[in-house]
Amino acid sequence: MGLLTEGQPLTWEETKQLADHVRQHGIDQFLNLYHQLLDRKGDVLKWGDEVEYIIVKFDHTNKIARVRLCAQDILGQLNEKEANDPHNVKSLWRPEYGAYMIEGTPGKPYGGLLAHFNIVEANMRYRREEAQQLLGPDEVLMTITNFPRLGCPEFTWPVDQPTPKIGASRSLFIPDSAIYKGHPRFSTLTRNIRQRRGERVAINIPIFKDENTQNPFEEDLISIGGDADSLNAALPDHVYMDAMAFGMGCCCLQMTFQVRNNMMTACCIKEARTLYDQLTPLCPILLALTAASPVFRGYLTDVDCRWDVISRSVDCRTRQERGLEPLTTDKFVIPKSRYDSTTLYLSSQGEKFNDVSLVYDKTIYNKLKSADIDHQMAQHVAHLFIRDTVSLFNEKVHQDDTVEMDHFENIQSTNWQTMRFKPPPPKSTIGWRVEFRPCEVQLTDFENAAIVCFVVLLTRVILSYQLNFIIPISKVDENMSKAQKRSAALTEKFWFRKNIAASTSKTANVDVNGSHDDASYTTMSINEIINGKMGEFPGLIPLIHSYLSSMEVDTDTHCTIQQYLKLISRRASGQIDTTASWIRRFIQEHPSYKRDSVVSNEINYDLLMTADGIQSGRISCPRLLGDCLLANSKTKETIPPAVQKVYSCTP
Repeated sequence: MGLLTEGQPLTWEETKQLADHVRQHGIDQFLNLYHQLLDRKGDVLKWGDEVEYIIVKFDHTNKIARVRLCAQDILGQLNEKEANDPHNVKSLWRPEYGAYMIEGTPGKPYGGLLAHFNIVEANMRYRREEAQQLLGPDEVLMTITNFPRLGCPEFTWPVDQPTPKIGASRSLFIPDSAIYKGHPRFSTLTRNIRQRRGERVAINIPIFKDENTQNPFEEDLISIGGDADSLNAALPDHVYMDAMAFGMGCCCLQMTFQVRNNMMTACCIKEARTLYDQLTPLCPILLALTAASPVFRGYLTDVDCRWDVISRSVDCRTRQERGLEPLTTDKFVIPKSRYDSTTLYLSSQGEKFNDVSLVYDKTIYNKLKSADIDHQMAQHVAHLFIRDTVSLFNEKVHQDDTVEMDHFENIQSTNWQTMRFKPPPPKSTIGWRVEFRPCEVQLTDFENAAIVCFVVLLTRVILSYQLNFIIPISKVDENMSKAQKRSAALTEKFWFRKNIAASTSKTANVDVNGSHDDASYTTMSINEIINGKMGEFPGLIPLIHSYLSSMEVDTDTHCTIQQYLKLISRRASGQIDTTASWIRRFIQEHPSYKRDSVVSNEINYDLLMTADGIQSGRISCPRLLGDCLLANSKTKETIPPAVQKVYSCTP
């Protein structure tokens, strides 16, 4: 979730008055740090994952699953180990937006040894077991991207009611008690984003039209306290949501890489910028491959991913900034939310592919340029800094810009993009890093470990073979829209570079107006991108196999990696389901589903009970996992006969 500053949060009016102060000092902090560390060398490859979890409480008597609002208590216990022995813990735990969410990472980053791929899954299992031990009866730690009935009546435990006229979010559907209260950042962000925008956030996701779905699909919002804003915001044939919790209350799987210098003469920042650019076109591909969220607010929707839901849930742009009114008091018309896809490549190789007109603060750009920051980095930072701070603490208003970075990170950490370029923290041994942010979290530790290892191996292949995946940034944006569609991994074609060994300087002709003449990229299916297309594209997995064949890999690690790559390959080919497709099929095949797009309490309960069985190993699911994982010896005696077919998870 980003920077967690301690202190007393300021009101939005106070924060707004200090927006220019934060921007000015944030830029000074960046300049000081950048020049101090520009030529930093000697960092080694390190990487790690972040897994977000939802705590679910099952009411077996009434067949209801709810989110359990106990994250603050659980984190207090989990963090005791770190407080007592910070250098020798196997896991680190942090709060997330929801009072029902926690985030876990490895206690220490992994390094350059291939053998480290063999401990990722074990560490994920350890984290799950460590937190699960602290939960009460009928409470389960789950890696689900979103809770399907988030925002439905009485979806929390303890049960609470929304307060649409008071509070931080003023939602028709989400009580403020669902927001994590252990740190003021989360409620402050919620309140300030709403106040800066001038109205509640508005999220509209197309409903999946089944045989008996209401046509047109419209809800009675007046009966639950809907006002003119909500009635105007809700679109027909869409599921309407009105709170930050619907987006930031989702879970994801993220990876961070500290880069190394390739040779003694190359500094780490150059490799970081290269990796940032090369991973950017892969973001929509991995989003489609990890799709895991087809249900929102108790309805089956026509999308498979969370990305646009989160983007709209934190969209603090005013009506002027959204282009709905003429600019009078605001500076810019801003095309994207502050949570959106990457808009700018950072390396010299990627510069000519920045074919989307960039909105950036020219005053800040000129200041950066005059301080010897190169054009692309100056544009990148000036683009981030078109945003206001939306959370400021009284104790952090005045800082020493030569040694602190909180003002820079205040804005940097609330630009939530598919990729994040991360400078080293002040006075730290941590180096230049990039963060890969698009992936949806999967049900099992096996799947999450497979995705992490796949992406990490790709980074090594990219840098070792000096591959080039860069395509026009406009095509990446187009791919992000495609990636979220229903069954995108099977049915959509994505722009991707086919001539990955070619130099962009020889093959590209792209300008900022969006015109291009480049035969090195084309549209491909996910299967073709991952597994290859005969005579046209080698495939990402074959490239990884080629890389591994040149390395010394012990037998155990080799077997582990092969199982992971098999899962990725089969999911890309459609031999097994994405998580979203599996969830969608489960709902549509459920005996109580009425083909009306409604995911009832009973369906939700059975879905999450099955998901828990799969993640714990009690239930085999070839549809989702192929033959990579089989259930353990425990039986399925708790499975109701009426849903045996659904629980069996067989094709």
